[in-house]
Amino acid sequence: MTEKPDIRELLRDRILVLDGAMGTMIQQLELEEEDFRGTQFRDHPDNLKGNNDILSITQVEKIREIHMAFLEAGADIIETNTFNSTSISQADYGMEGAVREINLQSARIAREAADEVTARNPEKPRYVAGSIGPTNKTASMSPDVNDPGFRAVSFDDLKMAYLEQAEGLLEGGAELFLVETIFDTLNAKAAIVALNELFRQQNTRLPVMISGTITDASGRTLSGQTLEAFIQSLSHVDLLSLGLNCSLGAKEMRPYIKELAGKSPFFVSTHPNAGLPNQFGEYDETPASMATQMQEFLEQGQVNIIGGCCGTTPAHIREFAKLAENRQPRKPAPSMNRFQLSGLEPLASFEGSNFINIGERLNVAGSKKFARLIREKKYEEALDIALHQVENGAQVLDVNMDDAMLDAEKEMVTFLNLMMAEPEVARVPLMVDSSKWSVIEAGLKCVQGKSIVNSISLKEGTDAFIQHAKKIRDYGAAAVVMAFDEDGQAATYERRISICERAYRLLTKAAGFPPQDIIFDPNILTIGTGMEEHNNYAVDFIRTVEWIKENLPHAKVSGGVSNLS
Repeated sequence: MTEKPDIRELLRDRILVLDGAMGTMIQQLELEEEDFRGTQFRDHPDNLKGNNDILSITQVEKIREIHMAFLEAGADIIETNTFNSTSISQADYGMEGAVREINLQSARIAREAADEVTARNPEKPRYVAGSIGPTNKTASMSPDVNDPGFRAVSFDDLKMAYLEQAEGLLEGGAELFLVETIFDTLNAKAAIVALNELFRQQNTRLPVMISGTITDASGRTLSGQTLEAFIQSLSHVDLLSLGLNCSLGAKEMRPYIKELAGKSPFFVSTHPNAGLPNQFGEYDETPASMATQMQEFLEQGQVNIIGGCCGTTPAHIREFAKLAENRQPRKPAPSMNRFQLSGLEPLASFEGSNFINIGERLNVAGSKKFARLIREKKYEEALDIALHQVENGAQVLDVNMDDAMLDAEKEMVTFLNLMMAEPEVARVPLMVDSSKWSVIEAGLKCVQGKSIVNSISLKEGTDAFIQHAKKIRDYGAAAVVMAFDEDGQAATYERRISICERAYRLLTKAAGFPPQDIIFDPNILTIGTGMEEHNNYAVDFIRTVEWIKENLPHAKVSGGVSNLS
């Protein structure tokens, strides 16, 4: 296969062009049921018409011709015909068993086309992005209005489906991954965890693009997140690009691309629909009119990659390629090393801001009332406690289900899912709190925003500490780190700073953990007891906080479990 430069090098120098809508082009072919079936699936018991992805097996030449049309129109990146190629989406057609082959063949067709065009003109290399769609299910919302805690798909279901898809795409020759049309950030997180697992298994790493979709003029995703919260929820990933695509046309997408361009430390992509659908479900923006709308993004230096979604054809891409010529690409915003958290909305914090207040009343160990309500399954009343905390100024909600009378893992999942269904509660970030790793991980799989884990420590040794930290990083959370090690709890100033320094180095060097996402709890021990050996506890704590601030850059400190600074 043709050797190509790192795509990041190209993006620093010029604007790249993504292809247009595979689905639109397939619709124009007016294929019938027998075309979708081909000879390979002639006897399949379910109807296959409309399953565009299966055409990569049954109509190879037609898919290849579509790729070639977009390449010849000037596309630098073409997407594989795999938007719905997960076992979850293919279940609608009874085609789960063909998922691996669909992805493998789709990537091969696209790669052969891209390499052929690259060989003609090596100065303009073309790349293949493995298209990973959002599936037809959401992990953050219930499809049943009468059962808000129900989920039609689990995080683990999504992760395994994405992993299977990504394996096929990688084997077939995809050079990038594009996780696109994300309407639920938790789905995107599952894809990220799957990709990280694949990269570790294969000892490789491909650039990853993520593109979300704003569903209407509210400026939120379907699962309720604002754009800034969406950015913060994915800030832990080393992305090639973060962008927006689909539902809105270029004109309506303009304010959100401007916001994204101002806040994202990654390259920015946009591939909007050809306007909003008309009453017939068709798209009215012509190549010329859409190019006029797209031109503003380029003139204002807001984008690095442009392309088209629903309704766009090679004619649209040809106009975009002309626009991209000799235009200066956007320079990514510098990373600020800021501590950021989000629920449906971002937590407003900045350098020099005061304490972050954490609501503690959703802790079965700290609230007898909450513990009783959970034991009695009175979740609606328990949710009222959460709402009252937010109304009274809690900026983060701590949830803990560690009680011998409870199945902590089950209760954590149940209650977090119910919390996510209450917008006034879900808008603030969460602290997933447990002494059991299995409970923490189960909780992280319920949260689309950027949360906090409370807590990890060196109590179980270096290996377990690094393993847990890497997983927390995969899920996109910050972490409270206790001043514990293999020898127990730190009770002196010297032990505190020694453990905190060791943990900081392991997190930042071995686990790749952002220093701004580390929150140390240096142990506020019992004071005022009258015992001489306890007299220096308060002073030692204050000295430890001062030392952390001076010696462990960007790390935060927890003052007990009620606030962060």
